[in-house]
Amino acid sequence: MSARFTHFAGIDWSGAKGTAHKGIAVAMIGLGDGAPALVRPGHVWSRLEVLDWIVTQAPRDTLIGFDMGQSLAFADAGAFFPGWDESPPHARALWAMVEDICVDEPDLGVSTFVDHPCIAPYFRRHGGRLGAHFGSGNSAGRNSAGRGRWRVAEENQARVGLRPTSNFNLVGAAQVGKASLAGMRLLHRLPRDVAVWPMDQVPARGKVVVEIYSAIAAIAGGRRAGASKIHDGPALDAALVRLGAGPLRIIGPVSEHAADALMIAAWLRQAGGNTSLWHPAAMSDAIARTEGWTFGVD
Repeated sequence: MSARFTHFAGIDWSGAKGTAHKGIAVAMIGLGDGAPALVRPGHVWSRLEVLDWIVTQAPRDTLIGFDMGQSLAFADAGAFFPGWDESPPHARALWAMVEDICVDEPDLGVSTFVDHPCIAPYFRRHGGRLGAHFGSGNSAGRNSAGRGRWRVAEENQARVGLRPTSNFNLVGAAQVGKASLAGMRLLHRLPRDVAVWPMDQVPARGKVVVEIYSAIAAIAGGRRAGASKIHDGPALDAALVRLGAGPLRIIGPVSEHAADALMIAAWLRQAGGNTSLWHPAAMSDAIARTEGWTFGVD
């Protein structure tokens, strides 16, 4: 796998309302030991622009890491939405459902989905209200109503000291739900020659999209799990050097979104050739098909 990719891209993602998002950053790095660079530095991206960049501008053999969840918890209850007859059977069907319900929303918005009367009770929603099914998993009591349901990948993240958040959470600074659902609309729209791991096998050539948790890259760059965000140039350079990349020599502040994207790109170059990360022991075929996986969690 080490010679499989020629470029590595990190994308810090956003589920915010609107059509231009300061929370999105895209970075890329090539082979060797050079530094990563932001794609379109200073540009305020829309989600549709990110989709277009992946499809039309990213180099052919790019490994692309998105800081978002590919799917929702399934294994704990045997369904994404247990008790609902229309609950999709696998991740690609979930992506299609999100797209169908939200098709009229601009820039891959997902408000219509989370406000759907049959779906809303599964999420922690506006004002911190817990939906009736927010903690309805069946994993020996591990899924408390306050924490929400976790995928198997997130259970494994927690075991190694990371701090995952349920993709059913739509509230607060730690909410990842809307970003993940908006990401599912993007994944649904990708042409099939862009592989999405682990739902797809990694082909011999072509672009591959993976889910990444930015804290994994930051920790590999020397940060602590509870202090993974970087806001200044010297701290970013220290992390990049630990990740085998050259420094950017930025003096002064750096947005945490740019820092995350740059570290993800550098970490993917370092870790993309690690065969074990492509075959995590806890990821069965059924989990790959339904819940997906976080690249870097073994």
